[in-house]
Amino acid sequence: MEKVLVDLDAASYEIFIGENILSGVDKFVNGKALLITQKNILELCAEKFPYEVALIPDGETAKNLREAEKLYTRAIEVGLDRKSVVLALGGGVVGDLAGFVAATFMRGVNLIQIPTTLLAQVDSSVGGKTAVNHALGKNLIGAFHQPRAVFIDLKFLKTLPEREIKSGLGEVIKYGVISDEKFFSYLEDNADKILQRDLKTLEYVVRRSCGIKAAVVSSDEREAGLRRILNFGHTLAHAIEEETHYEKYRHGEAVAVGMMAAALISLELGKTSAENVQRLENLIKKFGIMTTCTGLDADKLYAVTFRDKKTVGGVVNWVLMKDFGEVEICRDVPAQIIKKVFGGLCNGN
Repeated sequence: MEKVLVDLDAASYEIFIGENILSGVDKFVNGKALLITQKNILELCAEKFPYEVALIPDGETAKNLREAEKLYTRAIEVGLDRKSVVLALGGGVVGDLAGFVAATFMRGVNLIQIPTTLLAQVDSSVGGKTAVNHALGKNLIGAFHQPRAVFIDLKFLKTLPEREIKSGLGEVIKYGVISDEKFFSYLEDNADKILQRDLKTLEYVVRRSCGIKAAVVSSDEREAGLRRILNFGHTLAHAIEEETHYEKYRHGEAVAVGMMAAALISLELGKTSAENVQRLENLIKKFGIMTTCTGLDADKLYAVTFRDKKTVGGVVNWVLMKDFGEVEICRDVPAQIIKKVFGGLCNGN
């Protein structure tokens, strides 16, 4: 079993990575616990957790205050108190919603993340961001609430639908762009093994992704500066998800298109090279992920970006690419460049 430390002083915790490691969850549960998950995940999970269970619907639309209120009711019914634990067993939707409930129930109870999708394992389960969506934007209602531990059992990756693997790879690619060119090269060189779900290769991919995110979060827990680089590709991604009602694109797929947008904007501004943009596009395509959002309305997407939570004072904070392992935050991107890039992606270019 591998371990990655998220170093946050008193709020520090470990990420445990391996196969068949969920028996270790028990040592973090000293009182009552509520396991929040989805019906299909619970049925597929071999472990029989001795905790009270609350089921939520499938899909991104479950991340709302109505579902959160149902979970508060369930928590009260089963007698959770301030020493209790909420366990999030599932993908990003489960982790975000359960984390939000843990952050706000009785002003905060303990949280254990047990991510079951590649995307949740490498991204959303780590870092303490919890949120629900609003009708006018994604993740607009939330709180920072670090888990006590994250258990990443790689066995879940064996049964994931192929599309979920590819969606997770959208977030994995991001780490190579924002932090580590050698990791990006590793992804290029081992794409076939990754797609074949070679667990030794996937273990390294998950561990390195978590290591990069842990380092960033440890330096900037509440996104005052450095942590913003983790949003590379997410400005357009969230707009795409909202405009398609969270039905057409998986999150990682939208992030892949968003990364292409950020890279193309960077190219237009002279911050990166055409070779870098092409290299990024090649890897995204190598993993079988889309690079355009054909058929969407560029003007509508542009308008939605201003509702993104990264917008401050009416100005969008763009995370732009300079080189592999080097990005920068830019607040003064001309509207005509953004619209030009969005237009090209919406036209399939």
